[in-house]
Amino acid sequence: MTASPTTSAAVPPQRLGWSLALLALAQLIFSLDINIVFVALPDIGADLGFPGQTQQLVVSAYVVIAGGFLLLGGRAADLFGRRRMFVLALTIYALSSLAGGLAGSPAVIVVARAVQGLGGALLLPSTLSLINTLFEEGPKRNKALAVWGGAGASGLTLGALLGGVLTQAFGWQAVFFVNVPLAGLVALAALKVIPKDAAAAGRRRFDLPGALTSTGGSTLLVLALVEGPELGWGSPVVVWAFVVAVVLLAVFALIETRSAEPLMPFRLFRNRNLTVGMTVTFIYMATFGTLPYFLTVLLQDVHGYSALQTGLAFLVPSVAIATGTQAGERMASKIGIKTTLVTGFVIGVVGTAVLALGFDADAGYASLLAGLIVSGIGQGIVWTAMWIAAATGVAADEQGIANGMASTTLNIGNAIGLAVLTAIAAAGTHGLNGHALRVKTADGGFVAVLLAAAGMVVGLLLTFTLPSHKTRTATASETTGRENETLAVK
Repeated sequence: MTASPTTSAAVPPQRLGWSLALLALAQLIFSLDINIVFVALPDIGADLGFPGQTQQLVVSAYVVIAGGFLLLGGRAADLFGRRRMFVLALTIYALSSLAGGLAGSPAVIVVARAVQGLGGALLLPSTLSLINTLFEEGPKRNKALAVWGGAGASGLTLGALLGGVLTQAFGWQAVFFVNVPLAGLVALAALKVIPKDAAAAGRRRFDLPGALTSTGGSTLLVLALVEGPELGWGSPVVVWAFVVAVVLLAVFALIETRSAEPLMPFRLFRNRNLTVGMTVTFIYMATFGTLPYFLTVLLQDVHGYSALQTGLAFLVPSVAIATGTQAGERMASKIGIKTTLVTGFVIGVVGTAVLALGFDADAGYASLLAGLIVSGIGQGIVWTAMWIAAATGVAADEQGIANGMASTTLNIGNAIGLAVLTAIAAAGTHGLNGHALRVKTADGGFVAVLLAAAGMVVGLLLTFTLPSHKTRTATASETTGRENETLAVK
């Protein structure tokens, strides 16, 4: 069954403000966990006996499950209630984080991270769909997305800061334990603050065959992309994961064309804002989203920074990104999504190219500052604008699946971007050690970051295909047309 949407007109302003604060905090938790374990990996490996080449599983387990279940999480929010899924996701987060912090073996911590990924897959689309239904399309939603976006985009870099501080002060377990009170308190507060899910407007079947095939296909696809660089692209595990993923996704597409109530209605692709927004989220994470990884490698492996020093180094880009997200909201409301995205990408390309120049084994942190600031501002602008684009013109009762679609491309973009750029960056480092290895690692990072800037140019060109008008609210006739089309299929 599906619930009727709740809009800002039906909710007191003060309650809306508190709801937005909780949604932003939840997004911060989600974003922090993408990168928070990076700087703790050496300590985790040493304490639990992880061989160096398998430590990446702690990261991969989260990414693979989160990426595979996002579509399912988005549709579940539409059908079973956004607040219910939001609270459930945070509960899963808290419990899996507790298990991760208590882990005494590699297997336990990998499973805990996988369950965290499931929580993330339920959390991101439910959070976005709550914002997009509580706040009406236009300036109000743009401001809400800027607050949410500021928390999310900054979390990508703050994760490294918090991970460094916690690991240095309390040990690697703290990067897991910190989620327990945070997620638990937000879940409890949500029951009090966020409006209840509205009563069901009618019964709708859950597309179980579509859910199984899309989740299986997406999970295996992300698994192959994440493990390809580690196991080798010719590894039987990677090859078979790709093959089965393609088969399952093809079956999913066939099921969706024949289903009266599909998990992912293909007519949503007619919305150019959504399709371009989805593609931009892919490019965003394949380019901007990979930068924290290469910065961490440069600072720790090349310059010898400690976990705490590495975390503190991310303060500058975090502030720059937060500034960019707020600028993105104001720009989107005044000059439109298209111009805002173009501006953000131009700034991002210039800043990231300048940042690449700082990837030098003999240069210090000061050589990175200009690039970190300019690239961070561009990153923040694009982050806010791309989510506004993806939500524009989508009916309220399909915000969950639309956000799940955009979130899926976001996750796959990160997996592909890291797989490609890390392979390029690592070329020629085998067999080196000492100063020679540090120089080659810095040079590889220079190439990878420069390629990320080139990828942003692709995003810039794609942005020109967006409609030129400013954001607008979906009209009743559009919603009625969508409902009539569904009845016609039945």
